[in-house]
Amino acid sequence: MKDKQLEATLQTTNTLPAAPTGENIEALVSMEDIVRAHHVLREVIVRTPLQHDAVLSAKYKCNVYLKREDLQVVRSFKIRGAYNMIRNLSDEDRTRGIVCASAGNHAQGVAFSCNALGIQGKIYMPSTTPNQKVKQVKRFGGSNIEVVLTGDTFDDAFEQAMKACKEQGMTFIHPFDAPKIIAGNGTIAMEVMESLNAPADFVFVTIGGGGLAAGVSTYIKTVSPSTQVIGVEPLGAASMSEALLRQEVVTLQEIDKFVDGAAVKRVGDLPYAICTSKLDDILKVPEGKACTTILDLYNENAIVVEPAGSLPVAALDLYSEQIQGKNVVCIISGGNNDIDRMQEIKERSLMYEGIKHYFMINFPQRSGALREFLQDVLGPGDDITNFEYTKKHNKENGPALVGIELNSKEDYLPLLERMNRKGLQYTELNKDSNLYNILI
Repeated sequence: MKDKQLEATLQTTNTLPAAPTGENIEALVSMEDIVRAHHVLREVIVRTPLQHDAVLSAKYKCNVYLKREDLQVVRSFKIRGAYNMIRNLSDEDRTRGIVCASAGNHAQGVAFSCNALGIQGKIYMPSTTPNQKVKQVKRFGGSNIEVVLTGDTFDDAFEQAMKACKEQGMTFIHPFDAPKIIAGNGTIAMEVMESLNAPADFVFVTIGGGGLAAGVSTYIKTVSPSTQVIGVEPLGAASMSEALLRQEVVTLQEIDKFVDGAAVKRVGDLPYAICTSKLDDILKVPEGKACTTILDLYNENAIVVEPAGSLPVAALDLYSEQIQGKNVVCIISGGNNDIDRMQEIKERSLMYEGIKHYFMINFPQRSGALREFLQDVLGPGDDITNFEYTKKHNKENGPALVGIELNSKEDYLPLLERMNRKGLQYTELNKDSNLYNILI
């Protein structure tokens, strides 16, 4: 039986709309384009392993295989599309130099390609990009690239990159909305299908801008139409789901930027057209669930994945009944995870799992109130992880910020009941995102 919390938050589009009329989807990116990209990419990429995962297979009672693009030369799949597109540019375009916008992984692929091909590139990245990714971009590109940090999201960086292209006459290398990019990404599916003894029944693939899902689904649906291709988005940045719902590409006003490799306000027009035709379903995974999956993959499999790379595995819970006894492939799109984010990842996981809770508590203005809270309110397995008075002076007259870690999520309601019996005035910060973001 599925976890009720998961059913409430892992969401599916259920039925995808029909493909856009008047579009010849096969003419946009073909299997032949992917095969040609495969020959080009032999120059630089490694053929990443397709590993049978015993832990996940036992958990879901099926055969789960992980396509380990986190082991690619730039630790993500992005080099496939970037190199394929740049390698196919004219000599004139290469001489003028190239520009890209990226939250990190595409930037690394472009930087590596610039260095390998000896051309100059300017790379625009959101200021929120993890520092580990920025350093990697500079390392892969060397003297052939310049990194410019700007804005808070990919879309902000994209705007500045397009401005540079117009002013300086450089060629823009789109991270997902270009045929050569999508064809390069499709080579992942080619390797997957060649590695299996029997066709996959399900393939789960991350959706950010849609270029990976478009390339993978194009190849798979050509060679194995019966294979179900399931796209997976972060719940806080589900731009493809919204586009499919409205039957047109739209720009989201606000997104959760945590899953930085897939946090895109607007998917590409070309990926949208292809995904509308090729995907069988789209799932939306809460950011907290992605964090739990990151920790599980590390603790149980010694695999380091970034948030975007965890989404396909995180989505298996929603398909647990359908995939029993089947051959299932999860594409681990990348492993560029900044170690400095691990505390935040653990925190988000604990909150999603119902273990960690924050409160603003007004303690009675009398001596012994805090001691009574510890004795009469906290359960035997509860632990205070944070305690801070909100006033620097006259502390006893102000509320306190209290973080409590429970032994299990079932301990939460009893905790609230004891607080109510004690007559405490409190605010549950987990349920108020504005207050949580301000105070925590």
